[in-house]
This record gives sequence, C-alpha cells and structure tokens, in this order.
Amino acid sequence: MPEVLQAPLVVEFPFTRSLGPVQSAFLTGLRERVVLGVRTTDGRTLVPPVEYDPVTAEEIRDLVEVAATGTVTTWAWNHEPRRGQPLGTPFAWVLVRLDGADTALLHALDAPGPDAVRTGMRVRVRWAGERTGAITDIACFEPYDGEAGQPGGHTGEFGQPLTGIVAPARLDYTYSPGRAQSAYIHALTEQRTVGERCPSCRKVYVPPRGACPTCGVATREQVEVGPRGTVTTYCIVNIKAKNLDIEVPYVYAHIALDGADLALHARIGGIPYDQVRMGLRVEPVWTEGARHPDHYRPTGEPDADYDTYKELL
Repeated sequence: MPEVLQAPLVVEFPFTRSLGPVQSAFLTGLRERVVLGVRTTDGRTLVPPVEYDPVTAEEIRDLVEVAATGTVTTWAWNHEPRRGQPLGTPFAWVLVRLDGADTALLHALDAPGPDAVRTGMRVRVRWAGERTGAITDIACFEPYDGEAGQPGGHTGEFGQPLTGIVAPARLDYTYSPGRAQSAYIHALTEQRTVGERCPSCRKVYVPPRGACPTCGVATREQVEVGPRGTVTTYCIVNIKAKNLDIEVPYVYAHIALDGADLALHARIGGIPYDQVRMGLRVEPVWTEGARHPDHYRPTGEPDADYDTYKELL
C-alpha cells in the first residue's frame, strides 16, 4: 500500500478593519474598564452594541454604560481549551446578560468544574492586566455573590478613541492529500510534474484530484506534463506577505504546462515584473532540496499564440 501523506497546515492572515462610532466607543471603553451598550428607540439596551437595530434596522448611536456584573443565561463546558482561547485551563463558555442590558455577551467563565456552573448564577468581569481596546480586555468572567454593579453613566466619549483593529485569523488542521495528489507530490520530489487523464473527456488535470470535475468519473491514468508551459494570466503583487522573503512587486501567474488541460499557479522570476505577459513561455527553476519549483522563468521561446491557451483562461 502506498504511503499516506499527512502534514500540519496553517492558514493565517491579519484581518484589518476600521471601526464605526459605536464599535469604536465599545472597544475603547473596554480599554478603560467601561462596558458600553447601545439603546434602541423602544428602550432596549444591546450589549455588545450594534450600529443598527436588529428589529427595525434603524441606525442607533445612543450609548449607555452597563454594569460589569451580570447573570449567566446559558453555558457550555469546554474541557480542552485550544490555542488562542481565553483560558489555558478548562472553562465554561457563557452567555452573560450584564446588569442594565437586555441581551447577552458571549465570553469565558473561570470555574473549577462544570458542577460549579449553572444558568442563573451571578458573575462579574475580570479585567485583563494590560488592555489595548479589544474583547480580550475582558480576561474572563468569574463567579460573584455580591451586589449588582452600578454603572457610572459614561457617555461613550473618550480621549484617543480607537479607529481600527487588526484581528488575526488562523486555521490549523492536518492535511492528507489522498492518492492522486500523493502521486503528484512524490513526482515533484523527482522534479517531475504528473497529472491524471480523464477516461471520458481525455483532459489532463494538474494537480490531479482523483476525479474529473467535468465528467465526474475517477481518474487513474498518470500523464507527465511540462516541464515548460505558458503564462495564461497573471497578477502583480504589491503587498509583502508576512514571513515570505520575496521583494515586491512580483508576479504570480497561472501557467498551463505543456500537455495539461488545467493551469496551475506559480511565481514568475528572472524577468522584470512589468515585462511579464500573457503567452510568455516559461520553465521551472528548482532549488537544492526543494519539493516544488521555486519559480518559473522565461525560456526565450517566442510567445505562444492566444488560440493555444484561450480555453485555459
């Protein structure tokens, strides 16, 4: 039986967004240990605040402070915290209706075990030691048996309010490529590129997926393609990626390898970015020990005729 390939894979990027007046006040308030909600025209106080009434869709901006104490409305026990979650030990996810609010806020509750958590229990905010203007400024909630907190009547006006946030998005998982892509990866270690031919339409797919996306039938016939190919379309990258040691601007292109009926994507090098063009003939450049081409460079051949690759755009 062939080796089943597996590898950890991380997809990660920083999500940058600007803040409107309501979210700016809410997050700035957390930095200052103030919890703000927004009041609707019919008198409800929504926490966390939103910019539009979910019932009437009208814009709402009447900010009102609520207490840092509240009541658990529902909960679920998290017995195995994951990377990036609020607490490193088992805890409860809880919906907490803060005193003075009409909706509930989702956060973590630090409790010794599930037997210590119940709907209706009283809790209070535990503030983070260092606060930057994020939901993590609330470190978690903790059990509380004292009097209800008294909000200070803050209006939501702050000095140096936040105008934007950067929220990292990350997905960790284990990738297993399957039979077809495993053969493709093994071939790359020998500096070869293989695809699979559909037994019905006879198209050759690179990288192979084990089935023809057009005909819906299994593919097993391996076909070696390339190594040369044609640039079918491309884009110029002007923003430097984190942890990628490539100077901008550079070109990322779709390349139809000779003998393939599907274009794959790769970086183009060995030519100024503003000289890359559709129809450019290219070949792979390998670095020592690499499992895939580092980039593709011009071959010096005449450009391919548009009719030879127009179906692969």
